[in-house]
Parts: sequence; structure tokens; C-alpha cells
Amino acid sequence: VQLQASGGGLVQAGGSLRLSCVASGDVRSINKMGWYRQLPGGERVMVAEQIRGGSIMYGNSVKGRFTLSADFGKKTVALQMNNLKPEESSVYLCNADVNSDYRVVVWGQGTQVTVSS
Repeated sequence: VQLQASGGGLVQAGGSLRLSCVASGDVRSINKMGWYRQLPGGERVMVAEQIRGGSIMYGNSVKGRFTLSADFGKKTVALQMNNLKPEESSVYLCNADVNSDYRVVVWGQGTQVTVSS
């Protein structure tokens, strides 16, 4: 099972970016999908995620600016980020809780988002 992420880049403060991620391999179903960002010390912080059949959850700092779109049938998840702030520059990682031969949590390779002031 793999997650392929795309869509990072450089944007000015106040700008927008859209991140996309698709799951491939022996994915029988997905329990949860979302996006995290990695802090300088290595900790990963939830940005937005959705449990299949459940509500979308957002980190407090992004509510009202970021929108998560998860399609559990198509195994894709996208994150529309608007009004970006310089402090949100980070590596963003796609994450999925997947049912394959076994249940496993999978991370994508990460995509760099840089917001200039």
C-alpha cells in the first residue's frame, strides 16, 4: 500500500495551494484519511482528517481556511489551503488508516509547502 502526494510548492502569504493524495496497492477499504504537517522537531500534527462516514476534523489554526475533501471510494484525499501563513511552511504528509491483508497506517512521502512573507 502506498500513498502518493502532490501539489506542494511556494506561495506568498495569503495565497492558496491544493494538495492531493491517492492510495494505491492492495487497498480493500480505508478507515480514515487526512493530512498532517511535520514540525521542526519531527512531531507530526494533524491538519485535517476524516473517518469514513464521519465528520471532518480540522486543527484549530486552520478552521475556516482549509478544506478537506476525501473520497473513500476513489481512495483520494485533497486539502485546499487558503489564506496561507508563513508559519504554516512545512512538509505536509498524507496519512491513511487502511484495510489490506491487515490493518495498517500508511504515510505518504511528504510534500513541501513554503509560504513567503
